[in-house]
Amino acid sequence: MAFEPDIPKIQVHLCVRDGKAAIAWYERAFGAVETYEQMAEDGERVLHANLAMFGSEVMLHDEFPDLQSDIMSPLDRGGASMTISVNLPSPIDVDRAVRKAIAAGAEVTMKVADQFWGARYGRIRDPFGHVWAFSAPLARAG
Repeated sequence: MAFEPDIPKIQVHLCVRDGKAAIAWYERAFGAVETYEQMAEDGERVLHANLAMFGSEVMLHDEFPDLQSDIMSPLDRGGASMTISVNLPSPIDVDRAVRKAIAAGAEVTMKVADQFWGARYGRIRDPFGHVWAFSAPLARAG
């Protein structure tokens, strides 16, 4: 099978509790735009959704423990097992993104600050247990 050039090599596919609430939160906190949604047969759980955000796409679905026991939300696993990193153009964009997420109910797990590796960086946990890091290069002296 040949790789299609418009399909990213790696995509994030989030498992959440209450997919409809998660979609609404990502729209509010991250400016996400839902581009596709398929509800499960029960009409209550999100079987699959695509969200355009930060110039990329995130996929999302509700938990389906009866169908897939290996994929659960961080809330049921006791915490996130990875960080979703968002690279932004400028340090001020990091501050704005984190402030907006906090205003929408995110919890700060690492306060935004200039880091030794040359980036403005901060981390939050969303209400669904996923951890997001925001980073932008610091201006170079010279």
